[in-house]
Amino acid sequence: MEFLSDPVLLARLQFAATAAYHFIFVPLTIGLGLIMAINATRSFRSRAPEDEAATVFWVKIFTATFVLGVATGITMEFSFGTNWADYSRFVGDIFGAPLAAEALLAFFLESSFLGVLLFGRGKVSPKLYCASAWLVWFGSALSALWILIANSWMQTPAGAELSADGTSAVLTDFLAAALNPSLVPRYGHTVLALLVMGAFVAMAVAGWYMLKGRHAQFAAKTMRLGVVVAIVSTAVLLGTAHSSAVVVSEEQPSKLAMMEGMYDSEVPPLYAFGWVDEQSQEVVTPFSIPGGTSFLATGTWDTEFPGLNELAQTEQFAGLDPATAPVNFVFQTYHLMVAMFGAICLICLLALIFTFRKGKIVKMRWLQWLCVISPVFPFIAIQAGWFTAEVGRQPWVVYPSMTSPDGVSLLVQDGVSASVSNVEVTITLILFLAVYLFLLIAWARTIGRFIKEGPAVKGAPEAGAVAVEEVLVVDEGAAAAPVADASRKGGE
Repeated sequence: MEFLSDPVLLARLQFAATAAYHFIFVPLTIGLGLIMAINATRSFRSRAPEDEAATVFWVKIFTATFVLGVATGITMEFSFGTNWADYSRFVGDIFGAPLAAEALLAFFLESSFLGVLLFGRGKVSPKLYCASAWLVWFGSALSALWILIANSWMQTPAGAELSADGTSAVLTDFLAAALNPSLVPRYGHTVLALLVMGAFVAMAVAGWYMLKGRHAQFAAKTMRLGVVVAIVSTAVLLGTAHSSAVVVSEEQPSKLAMMEGMYDSEVPPLYAFGWVDEQSQEVVTPFSIPGGTSFLATGTWDTEFPGLNELAQTEQFAGLDPATAPVNFVFQTYHLMVAMFGAICLICLLALIFTFRKGKIVKMRWLQWLCVISPVFPFIAIQAGWFTAEVGRQPWVVYPSMTSPDGVSLLVQDGVSASVSNVEVTITLILFLAVYLFLLIAWARTIGRFIKEGPAVKGAPEAGAVAVEEVLVVDEGAAAAPVADASRKGGE
């Protein structure tokens, strides 16, 4: 229990807990926002009651998630001024603009048009209602942009200089700071991962209704939509993953060294899995591809990268201690993310084949169950990716990247507030966890109730009255359509 006496470690744990919890709802908000907007467009075009009911269903799911995302985001911002007061003083001149823009431009755009979706049905034109759904999704994506501008600046500082007294970073070029070297690949990679998450949640809902024999038409349409969004997002995600890896190799050499367990300079191999023995400073694994990581980062098989021991001897990375660096943790989270990406690709492929091939998924309960649990895989990948990004830049909270201005970096221990004791941080951490657990249970029960009710069509019989097999039939144009009016009661 020695960690309870370390205020720096406790402050990191508290922020990690609140950030990880907040990042349960952010992927769902942005990912499901697209699913909601596409359903609103379908409803606008068809004017069919079942499509309107589907739109209302996703608006309810989105809203419940949005509320929790806002509440947990506020908690994180408060911690900047308490546990991380010294850090806030250092980056305040940089972070003020993007955080203000996120609140004034993105959040109010998102929340205002969400109000139209909640209270404007039947009171505004169908065209405005449909546009509002897209503006809500655009607002959520814009919010992510401003947050990632701030976070990416911490990874690759730009457009700033160290103040005369050396206590803060001073903004010199807003565009250079906003468009820092890691922003574009990190933003694209993050948003696409969130779209995959939303698509998998849509597939999970559809798979659940297929298992229960309810809401057949909704399940069929939702499964097809989820599969298409997942396939497209995953394919593009692969490209952004490569771009992000290239930026890490060029800008953050110590993070790359941790990701691949490199203590000494070498041509890094590509590991599928393994374990970093931090005492002997070597990777223990039965399998590796020599030069594989070098090829992915540079296109050549023989590029040598500096290891942690060599980097620690340089002036720029003198704050790095290879003996205490969390190398194995970063190695494991990085490779866990890659493994989850492989699982995502496999699920996408299976769902694509058996959804658009004469609707065979309706008879494959194992695949339906796989779809139901499928959101676990992108969720783990997203969380593991963020742990890799944040822990990988230790011991800095503002990383001294290869192109950052001289002196613009900050060690973690220099960013923690000296006036907050370890007892205070421990108490607030326990309280946060208790309240967050309560909110998570309340959110899960609310979402469960919405799913149990389903996309109810006013004046229509129970949505499970049409067999799923009769809905998910693929014609010669590869589009599924209902082909029978016969009905049977779907058991729940």
